[in-house]
This record gives sequence, structure tokens and C-alpha cells, in this order.
Amino acid sequence: MMDIYLLVSIAIGLCVAMSGAWAIQRATGLSGWIDTIWSLTVGAGGITAAIFADGGFSRRSIVIMLIALWSLRLASHIGARTTGAKEDPRYEKFIKEWGHCASWQLFVFLQMQAVAAFVLVLAVYLAAANDEYLLRPLDFLALAVGFIGLGGEALSDAQLARFRKSPGARTGVCEVGLWRYSRHPNYFFEWLFWCCLPLFALAEPIGSWLSLLAPIMMYWLLVHVSGIPPLEDHMLRSRGAKFVAVQQRVNAFFPGLRRESSSKSNGDVL
Repeated sequence: MMDIYLLVSIAIGLCVAMSGAWAIQRATGLSGWIDTIWSLTVGAGGITAAIFADGGFSRRSIVIMLIALWSLRLASHIGARTTGAKEDPRYEKFIKEWGHCASWQLFVFLQMQAVAAFVLVLAVYLAAANDEYLLRPLDFLALAVGFIGLGGEALSDAQLARFRKSPGARTGVCEVGLWRYSRHPNYFFEWLFWCCLPLFALAEPIGSWLSLLAPIMMYWLLVHVSGIPPLEDHMLRSRGAKFVAVQQRVNAFFPGLRRESSSKSNGDVL
């Protein structure tokens, strides 16, 4: 049975943390800190939820390890990228569109991010609350999916960071390594990571179905809302025909075979 008091307390903490992220963005003008704080907040909320879940110690320990690795890696990556950087083009576009209401609209937007964070934390809780024996075939599959997601996202981020230091990166589009097969491999592997939690949670109908909300929500956000759409809009404005050519030969999200053309370009996708 779910611990409602625990989940409500975590939800309140998520809202408070994202209010702090709003204050930091207003003070620094750098929205990258929002995503850094969000990553740490989801990690802290997930770890807290897993510690107090009803599942066995071994299952809770593995879930805690996975969410901690996810949180620390993503937060450190975004934090390092934000230090000394300009404003995130996605948030910059949102703030410009919001105009004189930008401050209030951003606050509401970040509270919506707190809701999204709670959906992820709930999936972590349900995965840790499963009291089935740990090393079932589904658990091995869950571990494989989780580590592939973590490793793939770290690799794609590293490949992009390395590309950004190469000649021509300021005007090109990244097509090295994993970026040859997906325009946003980091987003794909981020989504894949959250697919491991429903596999851990599979024990009884309610927990199983609720845990599916995490990968469903992440797919919707990354592909249709705050991930690919504003980022690709920025790329079209900054790279023009080069990015259009990449769109024609590389899948947007799921990795797939390239559709080669006579013209090729090199550059940056994030």
C-alpha cells in the first residue's frame, strides 16, 4: 500500500525546490541552473521515496543506486555546461514569448516541472516498493535497460561536447557517433532510462500501471513539448539549410538507419 503522507511530503518538497530554482534563475539570468536543480531534486525525492518504500532492502538499494547515478550525472553535466555559458535557447525563447509576464509565467512553468518530477519520483517509489524476489528475469532486463540508458546518454553528451570543440562546430550540425543515427540521442537514452522503472515495479496492477506514467510523460515532454520542438526551432534559425538536410537523413528521436544524401554537413544539435 502506498504511503500517502510520504508522497505528499515529497511533493511539497519538490514544489519548494523548484521555487528556489525560479529565484536562482531570476537572480542569475541563467536557466541552465533550473535543469541542474530539477535533476538533483528528482534524485533527492526519488532516493527519499525508495528509502521508505516497502520493498526488500536489495531492491531498494539497486533503485537508489540507479536514481542517484542518473541524478548526479545529469546535474553535473548540465551544471558544468551552464557555468560561464549564455542563456539556454529554449528558455530564452519561452521568456521572450511571455513578455512582461515572464517572471510569473516562469514560476508557473517550474511548478509544472515539480509535478513532472513527482511523476518520476512516484515511479521510483513503486519500483522500490515491489516486494517480489529481486533477481527475476524482469529485474535483469530492468538493470540492462537502466544502464544502457545511463551509458548511452553519457556517451552522446560526451560526443557532443567533444564535437563542440572542433573547427566548424559554430555553424555545423553534429553527426558524429550516436548523433549519426538520431538527432537527439541524449533525449532517447534519457527516455530509455525511465523505462527501467516499470520493469522493476511489475508485481501488481496498480503499481505497474502508475509506474508507466514516467516513460509516457518523458516521451511526451521530450518529443512534443520542452525538448525537441524548441531546440529544433533554435537549430533551424541558427543553422538553416544545414539542419534541414540533417532532418531529412537522420531520425529525430529513435535511432535508425541514416538516409544518406549527396550533400553532407557537420555541426551541433544541442
